[in-house]
Amino acid sequence: MRTELTDTTSSQVNRALLEARRAVGSPAMGLVLTLVVVTDEENAYDAVRAASEASREHPCRIIAVIKRTSRGPHKLRQTRLDAELRVGSDAGSGEVVLLRLHGELTAQAGSVVLPLLVPDAPVVAFWPADAPADPSRDPLGVLAKRRITDAQSALDPVAILDERAGVYTPGDTDLAWTRLTPWRALLAAALDQKPLPVTGGSVESEGDNPSAELLARWLEDRLGVPITRVTTEGPVITRVRLETTGGEIRVDRPKGALATLVLPGSPDRSVALKIRSDAELIAEELRRLDADEVYGSALRRRPLQAALTT
Repeated sequence: MRTELTDTTSSQVNRALLEARRAVGSPAMGLVLTLVVVTDEENAYDAVRAASEASREHPCRIIAVIKRTSRGPHKLRQTRLDAELRVGSDAGSGEVVLLRLHGELTAQAGSVVLPLLVPDAPVVAFWPADAPADPSRDPLGVLAKRRITDAQSALDPVAILDERAGVYTPGDTDLAWTRLTPWRALLAAALDQKPLPVTGGSVESEGDNPSAELLARWLEDRLGVPITRVTTEGPVITRVRLETTGGEIRVDRPKGALATLVLPGSPDRSVALKIRSDAELIAEELRRLDADEVYGSALRRRPLQAALTT
């Protein structure tokens, strides 16, 4: 069921949500959290679709905050709130509220969203693009227990990591880090199988890949050895090498969903290492709402080795 409201208020949106739930026969939705998606009109469709798919695993109220700046000399007349509500089959496993803030109301997003949060449930904020310089101090970020950004959408994806490191607050995370979960699990399992001292290594990817930068920082942080960043044509991360006293541990993924794991003294093995969708990444982040201390430590790690180009 879809409901559209023009020039409305948060109170009217709340009443319309209650009426919509009753109309579809679900007055109690069993929502476990509120996911606030802060985006622009250009990215709203993809961001809301990914969040809706993730809600099938985590039933939640998705509040998409779409800020639209009024044009022309009469901006005060343009200040208004428009809303679109989706409940039932149109909203995945929860509810979707699209809020379009016009004019001066864009500076009051926190006040608009606050009455619409699911009572007594955690709040997660997600910026698919154009994240604030300090998410934890943003008017919407202060409402959230977890704050998700995506460095890949920045103009300089690698440089933005240093900026985020300077303002990191427990509860911050980034989809560039979430994309590394299969890589980190595979490398940790490889070192468990071959517990050899690591003396160095490298991470190969295209030059502006923030996930590769975070992977190199994580390896340096955990292993205490220099990890070289090697720039290639990509796509994404294509190879990780770890030099050990017993030989080289290597993961090759030139393309596709399969990678090759090479361990000293063992036959090569094919392992699944696909590129996951944003919906899968968001669903993973919603599984844990505590601070990701490992991410914070890796983010703040300064690279020990300059990048190379091949």
